[in-house]
Amino acid sequence: MSTQTEDTRQIGWQTLPSSDAAVGKRPPKHWLGLAIALIAAAALLASGIWSRVKARNTLNAETAQSALTAVSVVSPKQTAPADEIVLPGNVQPFITSPIYARTNGYLKKWYFDIGAHVKQGQLLALIETPEVDQQLQQARSNLLTAQANLELASITKTRYQGLLKSNAVSQQDVDNAVGTFNANRAIVEADRAAVEQYSALVSFEKVYAPFDGVITARNTDIGDLINSGSAGGVKTDLFHVSQPGTLRVYVNVPEEYSQGIKNGMTADLSLTEFPGQKFQGKLVRTADAINLTTRTLLIEIDVANPKGTLLTGSYAEVHLAVPTQASTFLLPVNTLIFRSEGLRVGVVKDGKVALTQVTPGHDFGNVIEIVSGLKANDQVIINPPDSIISGQGVQIVQASLPGDIK
Repeated sequence: MSTQTEDTRQIGWQTLPSSDAAVGKRPPKHWLGLAIALIAAAALLASGIWSRVKARNTLNAETAQSALTAVSVVSPKQTAPADEIVLPGNVQPFITSPIYARTNGYLKKWYFDIGAHVKQGQLLALIETPEVDQQLQQARSNLLTAQANLELASITKTRYQGLLKSNAVSQQDVDNAVGTFNANRAIVEADRAAVEQYSALVSFEKVYAPFDGVITARNTDIGDLINSGSAGGVKTDLFHVSQPGTLRVYVNVPEEYSQGIKNGMTADLSLTEFPGQKFQGKLVRTADAINLTTRTLLIEIDVANPKGTLLTGSYAEVHLAVPTQASTFLLPVNTLIFRSEGLRVGVVKDGKVALTQVTPGHDFGNVIEIVSGLKANDQVIINPPDSIISGQGVQIVQASLPGDIK
């Protein structure tokens, strides 16, 4: 019975292993599942922590970026070394002169009115001077009297000198005759000078043109009282004569361009009454000195005007190509920062502001010339806030060229 039982166990051990043997041969399934669950939970936890850290870093970066001041920038426009400047000019005749009377009287007749072209020496007006005519007549009569007395004195002197040789007259009588002759000769010279004086005054009754030109003003009429100013009072301005064949154009050049102004330069003139046309002139002289009041250099440009196309007194825009020592930059005027330490502009470098000192040149209205302090690749802030400082972080939202700024 026992043997059978042992056999049966033996057979059962061989065919059906006991539970203890099974434990030693196979790992339990619930431990494997637990390990997988723990790994999954750790992965989920790490993923959640990483996403939170990433979101926090992104938020901090966005916050820091949004805290930066948003600015618009513009690149300076480089100009060529030879720069054209446009300046106002006053067109004046080559010669202009007021015509005054040299004698007192009444205007008897005038022969030319405004706009008339006259030649040198042509009679312009005639003045009636009855007092001067009478004085000339009196001077001539006095001269005739003096000449008669001189002739008598000459005869007397000659006779006495002949009688002295025979001792018919005394030396005193001869000396008296010679003295009388000399005195009468002096009177004749004085009277002759008076005649010449009044003759000249009478000749001034006729007013002549001093040069070829155009009558631009007539300030008197027939019957007007003419005052020469010889006895005081205001002189009478009869006519104005101008010579428009060649015109003088006077221009005040700013001091910063004065070193580029040279005699012989050409200049173009444009006038509103001649749209699209240019008149060429030549720079003939300068004042060679800076005006203390305006800080400008006065220059003269001569323009040929043979047909009288251009009118004297006109306003003209003068175009001058003035060479500069080096190229400069142009910036919109709304980029400038006025500080107590001087003129500044804000330049963006590596996301930060650098307040740069600049030297201004000519002001063209919307834009201004910058002589020094900038580079071609600088990014200059437009409309910078008053509180901007060096080292401040900024964010560029728009970049433009000078031509795009309105």
